[in-house]
Amino acid sequence: MDFEEARPFLEKHHWCVLTTHQPNGAAHSSVIYSGAYQGNAAFVMVYGKSAKIRNLRRDPRCTVLNVTRDWSSWVSVEGEAQLFDYNNTEPETMRQMFRELFRACGDHEHPDWEEYDRAMVTQQAVAVLVRP
Repeated sequence: MDFEEARPFLEKHHWCVLTTHQPNGAAHSSVIYSGAYQGNAAFVMVYGKSAKIRNLRRDPRCTVLNVTRDWSSWVSVEGEAQLFDYNNTEPETMRQMFRELFRACGDHEHPDWEEYDRAMVTQQAVAVLVRP
């Protein structure tokens, strides 16, 4: 299956298991929200210093497994992560990307975009795009 075939599923089903690699080679899995964004599986890690982000900075290989709420269907995207944050991306570009990813990974608008923008800066959030 190529990404374009998987994209509609990712756009509709945002529950996800992200698997990264720990320094010792063991898998590290977490439940997150993800979606499709510009030809990539994508998500936002709200806490930029999380184990997931440390793992991806060291080894960008990961698997994004989106599932239906009843776990009866899924799509798996394996690839390498690109990480974007306020340290490597222009602030206005980053602000827009965070907002677009919020929309891509959910089914609603944020009730207070200014508050969301502040939280992304305060929490050192990281936008992650996974190239299939």
